[in-house]
Amino acid sequence: MHEFTYEAPTTVAKAVSILKRHGEKARPLCGGTDILIQMRAGARRPEYLVDVKQIKELRQIKYDAKKGLRLGAAVPCIEIHENDAMRKHYPGLAEAAHLIGSLQIQNRASVGGNLCNGSPAADTTPALIALGAKAKIAGGRGSRQVKVEDFVTAPGVTVLKPGELLVEFLIPAPKPHSADAYLRFIPRNEMDIAVVGVGTSLTLAGDVVKAARIALGAVGPTPILAEKAAESLIGKKLDDAVIETAASLASEAANPIDDMRGTAEFRRHVVGVLTRRTIHLAAERARSHS
Repeated sequence: MHEFTYEAPTTVAKAVSILKRHGEKARPLCGGTDILIQMRAGARRPEYLVDVKQIKELRQIKYDAKKGLRLGAAVPCIEIHENDAMRKHYPGLAEAAHLIGSLQIQNRASVGGNLCNGSPAADTTPALIALGAKAKIAGGRGSRQVKVEDFVTAPGVTVLKPGELLVEFLIPAPKPHSADAYLRFIPRNEMDIAVVGVGTSLTLAGDVVKAARIALGAVGPTPILAEKAAESLIGKKLDDAVIETAASLASEAANPIDDMRGTAEFRRHVVGVLTRRTIHLAAERARSHS
């Protein structure tokens, strides 16, 4: 690995100052589970690594029943999965965080790092999109918010500009009889990258869908918000025919490739399967969520 300068600021302002001063030569270090591997492989060669795990705002989980969730970008995945409020109000996101690598990796990896890596196969990104999450970004000119579905613009590429830092996620409080779910398909039993991932959130009025969001991972150059699939559910009673239509539309929204881990045709089929399953799971949870 090449030589680099390590910085560990304790405030957002200081981190942004360092990142702005060094521009393209600097990279934030959140958990290091991606960037360090990329550096060892020579894929990235930053001259400055800015460790942001000492910044309070990036390590908080704050839930309010009215205002919703403020989830720090550097909160380790293990803390998300073990947090009672996360498991109760955002079970799909908590489960997605628990799928990232081994327990050792989950002690370092974060949802923010998972998103900023820009991988189409990131597990937590479809879960965030399904929840309608926004990313709060700090920079030299202040802060801005970006919908998570707009954050990744190409494989490994995000909306972050030199000198900017992802601080936290802002996620709406779930309405009564609302819930989310995330499922993925992998070739192995654990610790593998998603071949397909699907996140779904639903709000029910009895058996009728009042609101829905469906997001897909690993089946396009960026994560996908399957708007037509979700819209097909709204105002309808959840029965097999309605769910099948949503699954079919989700498969149509996918834009997968053929590779050694699966064909495009197989991935589209799995999108339908996981869409059906996440709808059933989210609906089951929503019925018991007052």
